Amino acid sequence: MKNIKLFTIMGLIAFVMLSFTVLVQKKVWEVPAKYKTMKNPTDPKDKESMAEGKALFAKQCTSCHGKKGLGDGSKAAELKGDLGDFSSAEFQKQTDGELFYKITEGRDDMNSFKKKIPNDEDRWLVINYVRTLKK
Repeated sequence: MKNIKLFTIMGLIAFVMLSFTVLVQKKVWEVPAKYKTMKNPTDPKDKESMAEGKALFAKQCTSCHGKKGLGDGSKAAELKGDLGDFSSAEFQKQTDGELFYKITEGRDDMNSFKKKIPNDEDRWLVINYVRTLKK
């Protein structure tokens, strides 16, 4: 009888732990294939364009993502999702097209920027700036 109670308790604990693990796992952000291979049409070495991308990032992105893209902006604590660390290798391994899709379409707490940054080229410039935040 003692063994049955012990196994029941252990099974219950294992079930709760497994359930918690499933809830905590990152939700994968699926990007359509056409975006994954999309090429950035802007020149990341153009200083004027880089300055424009930096200014757009400062205006539109820092309140959530922080000045260095670490996910520590003034609104970050209010948000539920993972704001990412733009300096990380994991973030930086995404293609420009994947980032363009995410900025354009948004998801959950990440707003779509089709209206706030309506010019596609400007969103590409933000991506060029975000590339400078890598470690």
